[in-house]
Amino acid sequence: MSTHDVIVVGAGLAGLSAARDLVAAGADVLVLEARARAGGRVEQTSTEDGRVVQLGGEVVGASHTSYRSLVDELGLTLGPSFTDIPGESTWLLADGRHLGDDMPWLSSADRSLYDAIERRFSTLASSVDPDDPWAHPEAVALDRLTVADWLRSEGATPQVVRAMELRAMGLADASVERRSLLADLRKEATAGALGFYDYDAWESMKVLEGSATVALRMAEGLGHRIRYSSPVASIDVASGGAGQGGVKVTLQSGERCRGGDVICALPAGPLRDLRISGVSAEYLASVQRREHAPTAKLVTVYESSFWEGNGQNGTGYFERTLLGGTWVQNTGILSALVPVDRLGPYRALPAAAREEVLLAELGAAYGPEGARPTSTFVRDWHSDIWTQGYITAWRPGELTAVGPLHGTHEPPLWVVGSDQWVCGYMEGAVRTGRAAARELIAR
Repeated sequence: MSTHDVIVVGAGLAGLSAARDLVAAGADVLVLEARARAGGRVEQTSTEDGRVVQLGGEVVGASHTSYRSLVDELGLTLGPSFTDIPGESTWLLADGRHLGDDMPWLSSADRSLYDAIERRFSTLASSVDPDDPWAHPEAVALDRLTVADWLRSEGATPQVVRAMELRAMGLADASVERRSLLADLRKEATAGALGFYDYDAWESMKVLEGSATVALRMAEGLGHRIRYSSPVASIDVASGGAGQGGVKVTLQSGERCRGGDVICALPAGPLRDLRISGVSAEYLASVQRREHAPTAKLVTVYESSFWEGNGQNGTGYFERTLLGGTWVQNTGILSALVPVDRLGPYRALPAAAREEVLLAELGAAYGPEGARPTSTFVRDWHSDIWTQGYITAWRPGELTAVGPLHGTHEPPLWVVGSDQWVCGYMEGAVRTGRAAARELIAR
């Protein structure tokens, strides 16, 4: 049985960033990764002409300070994402296709109402402490209220609610009819309470070398400390006790390792699959109640960004389709997601037919060329056993049910990862991983 100062379970961005900082501080670290590769929900490949293709997480924004700092330390380069591409957005709605960045299908009265309600949302968001939303005097009531019900209570018309739903589907977020208002307020408070969803704050940048390069570069630096194809079955804190070098980690192969501390950096679903003993029932219940929204990702590669010739910028919002919308990943490359609310009909299709249906939707949005990419990639992250999801999702009542233990630790067990932050994203992985490492180093 090997013994280490710290065992890190999971070689995604959270686990790698924690391990990197701990190793730099002189700790003996072992990283156990179930997959045969590093990166978790970030993964990439390349086209024959050298364009990098992202199959998982891609973009960050101005509010993602921890991720941007790590990128700088690794000597990588941040550049603009899709948000500054000229042209008009595409709205593929029930009544046809509309082009325009400012929801051109909305009447002027509905647009004015949308803007007014957004200002009220920003004011309410500024009253929420993102680090302690449970302390808000109306926390329980705000958490039980759906975003859609709050919109209607503020006088939103069906078209305004529809606009919010379209934006939610474009992000592959949960429906506004099934999403906690408090969770949305907390999320936007983190970014400065700028509105419903400010793309500059959340998605205006990308790593030019590829987002998965962040993980790959950290993994390269950790070298032999990472053991791949080593899924973990259980973590037993009670076997030795805190601070005694006795936390036991058992792999699915039956092999055992021992560490002074264990950092668990798994997504919410795989984390629930672990057998964890020796921590308080309250902490374990909070950790295991976390949810995230599953999705499937489609990436299509074309010889060029042909849509620009049609005045389109590649950003799309789709209403009655399987895809929630599109954005430009790279020159001649579109990304798209199947939101959680549309996964049922997506999964009902025979696997061999899914790609054809998705490409037909791109054809409806961007013309016949959209349905004829030179290469197509589909990643069913929802059914990947080591992922089981995408971004964080909060149903009404869940944020207060999970409670203030969310995002905390019970040493010698440290739980990190994007799901332990406000709303997921790569920022959450890096932020929580490095924060746990700092605490461990300080001890």
